Amino acid sequence: MGYQLSKKEIYREVIKCGKDPVYFINNYARISHPQKGLIPFKTYDFQSELLKDFNNYRFNIILKARQLGISTVTAGYIVWLMLFHRDKNVLVIATKFGTASNLVKKVKHILKNVPEFLQITSITIDNRSSFELSNGSQIKASSTSGDAGRSEALSLLVIDEAAHVEGLKELWTGLYPTLSTGGRCIALSTPNGVGNWFHKTYTESEQGINDFYPTNLPWSVHPERDTEWFEKETRNMSRRQIAQELECNFNTSGDTVIHPDDIKRIFGNVKEPKHRTGFDRNFWIWEEYSSDCTYLVVADVARGDGKDFSVFHVIKLETMEVIAEYQGKPTPDIYGNMLCSVGKEYGNALLVVENNSVGFAVIEKLRELEYPNLYYSIKSTHQYVSQLEAEGISNSVPGFTTTQKTRPLIVAKLEEFIRNKLITLYSARIANEFKTFIWNNGRPEAMRSYNDDLIMSLAIGCWVRDTALETSKREVEYQKAFLDSMIMSNTRISTAIPGMRGYNKSYDIDTSSKNKQALEEHKEFLWVYKG
Repeated sequence: MGYQLSKKEIYREVIKCGKDPVYFINNYARISHPQKGLIPFKTYDFQSELLKDFNNYRFNIILKARQLGISTVTAGYIVWLMLFHRDKNVLVIATKFGTASNLVKKVKHILKNVPEFLQITSITIDNRSSFELSNGSQIKASSTSGDAGRSEALSLLVIDEAAHVEGLKELWTGLYPTLSTGGRCIALSTPNGVGNWFHKTYTESEQGINDFYPTNLPWSVHPERDTEWFEKETRNMSRRQIAQELECNFNTSGDTVIHPDDIKRIFGNVKEPKHRTGFDRNFWIWEEYSSDCTYLVVADVARGDGKDFSVFHVIKLETMEVIAEYQGKPTPDIYGNMLCSVGKEYGNALLVVENNSVGFAVIEKLRELEYPNLYYSIKSTHQYVSQLEAEGISNSVPGFTTTQKTRPLIVAKLEEFIRNKLITLYSARIANEFKTFIWNNGRPEAMRSYNDDLIMSLAIGCWVRDTALETSKREVEYQKAFLDSMIMSNTRISTAIPGMRGYNKSYDIDTSSKNKQALEEHKEFLWVYKG
């Protein structure tokens, strides 16, 4: 028979447990182990520190590796909160309703297995995904639908695998007011690329911009894991899986179109522009015009709905450096004037404008301003023709057409240029766009609520540079070689023989010497004719 606590000792233990979640969990919480069954929950140092953070900070965000027991620690904290406090309302949301329900199940299991003398409250309503205690505290799991948690006043909101919850930014807009009465939030997740709510909130918390307290828990915080364990675990994992599951690396964990190593290299080249000019100060210039260089200006025109930007790049073709860049929201007529001015400033550079619906208005403005070097192509084939040739071709169109057929081709060309280090970028704006430019169901595009205007404009520039301009250059070289191969001879020949009228001896050909020379050349190169 075990030792029985006196009423005074029980009172002291209840008070002690109610004040300190770390003490309660380490002494009285029991959890299920897959091999050992029901065992005492003894927290590691990093888990104990996390429990203290839950208690000390209203908003906690945890970037974690897999299998560190963080969900179980969170479940233990919820048990402590509900058991020793009245009228606590806890909501758990996750990527799937089943995942949220599993966390509620963990909470219930820990609660049912605390010692009898600590069961100062009992379960009055018990469902699969929710339960309520006699002290008024309750917990429930919820799906990630738009009305999750609305019309409730929450004491604690737990968002499990927050980086993987679709549309969490919009969901948080509805959930945040439910915490306005002093409620707390615990958001925990492995990384899932950049640009999502979890990434944005975590990085801003590190900078002190929001109220969340950040905690980073990579695989190495576990005292029982070493390099040998890491090598064994990662033997059959891809680089992306390792970054996501173990290393807590945002950049490498995402499914970005451009490889994370290339994005890192791009950020390494970022530098402040020499000049920030234009009517809105958004025209960034790194290098001025040089008469020794050739330039290409590539423009993408905003749809006009306020969500995207009109952008252009100035590319120095000799070195493939983007030496100027613009991103803003001008009206089509102002944008047309701006493009005309920039094109002329850079030596009447070839000007490529994407001819979407609004793009045609900009192109018409450029034609009205008589810009001398607009990009034209043959409809459907996208073959480049000069502005002069285009006037005589009925199916030529001004500008570049981005379609379902050409979009993947130009993006692939951009990726090729970046992977092979054929292009140099200095802009922080486009570098940040690459971080949120991902594969979505096989389609390369920006994450929700982000833009890819600078990327698509640059992709068009890479395509034009490598196909249209190179093909045109080759055709010029072929024509030059053809003309160079043509010769003119002024040799005169006369068929008159001695005695005929008009005979002139100076026109006679010395056939004997010519034949002799031909025989010598024949002998010299006889080995060529022999098979």
